Amino acid sequence: MKRWRIPLASCLLLLGLAAPTTAAHAATPAGVTDPASLVNPLLGTSNGGNTFPGADTPFGMVSWSPDTSSRPPGGNYAYSDNVVTGFSLNHISGPGCGAMGDIPVLPTIGTVDGGATQTFSHSNESASAGAYAVTLGNGVQTELTATARSGMARFTFPASTQANLLFKLNADKATNLHFNRVSSTEVSGSVDAGLFCASAPSYTAYFDMVFDQPMTGNGTFNGGDSVTFNTTNNRTVQAKVGLSYVSIAGATANRAAENGGWDFNGTRTAAHNAWNAVLNKVAISGGTSDQQKVFYTSLYHSLLHPNLLSDSDGRYWGFDHQVHTVSGNQKAQYGTYSGWDIYRTQAQLEALVAPQQASDSAQSLVNDYTQAGFFPKWSLNSAETQVMNGDPGPAVVADYYAFGARNFDTATAKAAMVKEGTTSNPIRMGLDLQTKYGYLPSDGAYPKDFYGSAATLLEYSAQDFATSAFAGALGDTTTQSQFANRAQDWKNEFNPSSGFIQPKQANGSWKSGFNPTSSDQFVEGTSWQYTGAVPHNIRGLADAMGGNAKYAAYLDSVLSDLHGSGGAHADLGNEPSVELPWEYDYVGQPWKTQKIVRQVQDQLWPNNPANWGVGNDDLGTMSAWYVFSAMGFYPETPGTADLALGSPLFTSVDVTLGSGGHILVNAPAAADNAPYVQSATLNGANWNNAYLPPSFASSGGTLNLTLGTSANTNWATAASSAPPSYNGNGGAKPPGPPVGSTGPVTSDNAGKCIDDNTGSTTNGTKIQIWSCNNSTAQQVTKGTDGTLQMVGKCVEVTGSGATANGTLIELWDCNGGNNQKWTYNSGTKALVNPQSGRCLDIPNSSTNDGTQLQIFDCNNTNAQRWNLPS
Repeated sequence: MKRWRIPLASCLLLLGLAAPTTAAHAATPAGVTDPASLVNPLLGTSNGGNTFPGADTPFGMVSWSPDTSSRPPGGNYAYSDNVVTGFSLNHISGPGCGAMGDIPVLPTIGTVDGGATQTFSHSNESASAGAYAVTLGNGVQTELTATARSGMARFTFPASTQANLLFKLNADKATNLHFNRVSSTEVSGSVDAGLFCASAPSYTAYFDMVFDQPMTGNGTFNGGDSVTFNTTNNRTVQAKVGLSYVSIAGATANRAAENGGWDFNGTRTAAHNAWNAVLNKVAISGGTSDQQKVFYTSLYHSLLHPNLLSDSDGRYWGFDHQVHTVSGNQKAQYGTYSGWDIYRTQAQLEALVAPQQASDSAQSLVNDYTQAGFFPKWSLNSAETQVMNGDPGPAVVADYYAFGARNFDTATAKAAMVKEGTTSNPIRMGLDLQTKYGYLPSDGAYPKDFYGSAATLLEYSAQDFATSAFAGALGDTTTQSQFANRAQDWKNEFNPSSGFIQPKQANGSWKSGFNPTSSDQFVEGTSWQYTGAVPHNIRGLADAMGGNAKYAAYLDSVLSDLHGSGGAHADLGNEPSVELPWEYDYVGQPWKTQKIVRQVQDQLWPNNPANWGVGNDDLGTMSAWYVFSAMGFYPETPGTADLALGSPLFTSVDVTLGSGGHILVNAPAAADNAPYVQSATLNGANWNNAYLPPSFASSGGTLNLTLGTSANTNWATAASSAPPSYNGNGGAKPPGPPVGSTGPVTSDNAGKCIDDNTGSTTNGTKIQIWSCNNSTAQQVTKGTDGTLQMVGKCVEVTGSGATANGTLIELWDCNGGNNQKWTYNSGTKALVNPQSGRCLDIPNSSTNDGTQLQIFDCNNTNAQRWNLPS
């Protein structure tokens, strides 16, 4: 979500393209062993990035961080400021509206002044993963670190009888302020806060803080309280604070459970190690020092939210305004979901590298639905703010599942998705109108409770597809079909005459005065930026526009500038544009994806906190985009593990999956000026496709890439090389497999799998049945042209005109011939070759491994019944 767009002050030069085909591999840093040491939390604190630099742990409740005088939204810290107003206990990373920043504490000297602020300089400041330190203009050194639910501070004052800590409780419009001196070494209290983007819902933040030396006094001022220490003999005052959204007792217990001693250095080391535990899930080698730092800082920013809500005893404040306790497999409850943003990138990355937390995040959303009757759209802790448009909650849950986070109540999740997508509720606004018209009319005369009619329909279409994919993964083909069909409602607002998505009125006419550079009926964007926002069916969109050439021309035009805030150009610092660079993969020009993505990385992502180019990080959404792009692939289609392929920044990437598998990407010639794929192998077999199969994300695999400085305009350009698109099935009959689906094809005859003998890529290799083993040799993709593809080649009836019973099935280069085409009858489960009219068959209904397949007269026996991947 972006609320303020600040132009990029200065841009790096565009990527220069050299003539050689391959790049010499320059000396680069060795493999990273301590990624937390490369994190620079100051990145993103300028030009509207709205991140914060303070101390935190992955997905932590506490983020103890400085607030500066301009108090930009969420992060409350601007790199251009030189005045600190306080160090508050919680923050939101990168939103477009202000919230949190609760219970700021400011160290001062002398007479208590509740309005006091302190100057600082970046030369006296340091920030790292899990720690922050600064020496203020008054001479007080403030050092901060954190555990998941508590913070620890070390304030080193000048020698003074009046060393103060000011508790500015009314910061960020907090109300109902409470402060209690429990003893000479303990204070506690609470505030009511919230009001995100002026929304009404709020929460109560409770705290309990203890000190390692006694207070010598305390007092009050307008909007807060103070405590005073005598530091003439001991200049250092240490403090530990627990935070809770349930009670002061919960805050006290959180502090005691997570930080029982007074070892500041040890606590800081533990926070550093906690970050390394998750950052090390993605090991990289190569790249420049700057690229490594931006990469791990982006991964760090991707894993700050959603944040812990439940206390150490499992209790949390629910959406129904009641206290609940986590149960079953769930370890913790999480909150603060910027759904409109994170369903595009961050949810997938969270599931990839932190599947337990992502599973708990999914269960948290299911709990929210159970308590409130809807999935959150943009929640702040335990309350819905109704910020932004669309219905992203189901897509977030489906993303988690697709990328391996599956330890949650999937049955309840699916039932909730179906109910939210079919019955009136506060989130799916305009459902009745979409049901009636097939789109969301823009007419002001029609009652409606949504805004941005054209953009919202596109959001609903993508999110309906995510529900369809989730239902299909759970085996519910009826729901899969229902939502896959409605996911094509975007077609009702595409105008083939103009080539743009346009607002439409209830009478079926296009809204007058349409201008594709206008934001009318769009949200934080224009029709130029939104027309490509059909991530589940780029093939259908390109066809509607007139074919690949016209769609590529649209992309060329909108991507000719990468940081427009409106008009006719993309804004790669905001969510409606982030999928566009990857869409060349779908129309036979993957080299342009490789080029544009590298330009975005170079121009908008500098290792310089003063010149940030991305804008709002939106709770890790933009950072997750960078992480995926730097690894070389991107989750274009919500609710699936389909990956559009680009090229990596690094010579090697190793992602450790929750399943124990590894994603390995090797690109020895990777360099900043060498984004172009010359050739590829996947698990040892030639790979000529601009995508990676879903099994790559779920089970792992090895992708080897040869990169160069000049575009290879022949690699992965065939229609069959495009990533999957999903066009629905018209709703007339049970669904067949979606175009582009990848996975094993099993037989009803023996429960065995179609198999490419030994995983060979040699023409003429026999296609056989074999015991299912989830190997690359058993991954089948249904191409957009009706082919069945394995290891980058096609399943063929041997011989260009062969039609006879018993003709054998082999693997051959894809050539567009009818002997390589197959249609699927979802009723009989037969795969029919249109050239011969005969069915794919297991000879004599054999169950023996190695039996080569044939074509034979269709007879509806189990030897001809096949189950394709959903």
